Amino acid sequence: MLRVVIVDDEPAARRTLRECCAREPDLAIVGEFGDAGAALDALTVSPPDLLFLDIHIEPCNGIELARALNPAALPCIVFVTAYDRYALEAFEVCASDYLLKPFDHERFRSTMARVHRRRGDGGFDRRSALAALLAQLGRDPRTPYPAARIIAESGSSMRMLDAADIELVEGDRNYVKFSVGAETYHARSTLQNAAASLAGQPMLRISRSCLVNVNHTREVSRTPRGDFIFVLRCGRTVTSSEGHRETVRQYLNRMRFDPA
Repeated sequence: MLRVVIVDDEPAARRTLRECCAREPDLAIVGEFGDAGAALDALTVSPPDLLFLDIHIEPCNGIELARALNPAALPCIVFVTAYDRYALEAFEVCASDYLLKPFDHERFRSTMARVHRRRGDGGFDRRSALAALLAQLGRDPRTPYPAARIIAESGSSMRMLDAADIELVEGDRNYVKFSVGAETYHARSTLQNAAASLAGQPMLRISRSCLVNVNHTREVSRTPRGDFIFVLRCGRTVTSSEGHRETVRQYLNRMRFDPA
């Protein structure tokens, strides 16, 4: 039985982790914290076997908390993050375990499978892996990424678009369409590449071919079958697909105010 501690300042995120852990017969939650200071005190006194640690947590971020842990009693750490670039550029490079918000139980199970493999690997150096990750992350994760700019076409001219202004991205084979206010622009790209270029923005994939910028969402409602309808500032209305319904639901649940 693995003793588990959860550290995340979002109540909804802690609840999701609790629910995922409850479905695993070999996990027992022994602590749950919403701030890094109280978590560090408890982790110093009684280190768990497994730590789910949010990167973006106050008053110090999760990287600083991990750096402060006792190397001689270092638990297995699964970092929880909403930042694509951290996951792609740091966690995978350093072979570290992470959960990218929002996640489902299938993604949680795959992460736990890696945790178990590494616990059984006598050659895996947990301290060296953490040190490599901390060096790779480098900067403060609370610092926002600089606004990206994207070149797209409008008729016969090229336009430089600020990523923060893009409300909607729609994919069509090897082309994508960007909606900015009442204007629409095109670029020869894939939706996956467009999402990577917009990693600094809260882009939510609501279907196989559609991303919405949550910052530009004015209203969300539901269809009788349970899909989500997004009304954007530009006036466009788009609907989530059945295949992305649960991912969208979890993302929106994390945004709700929950005083518990």
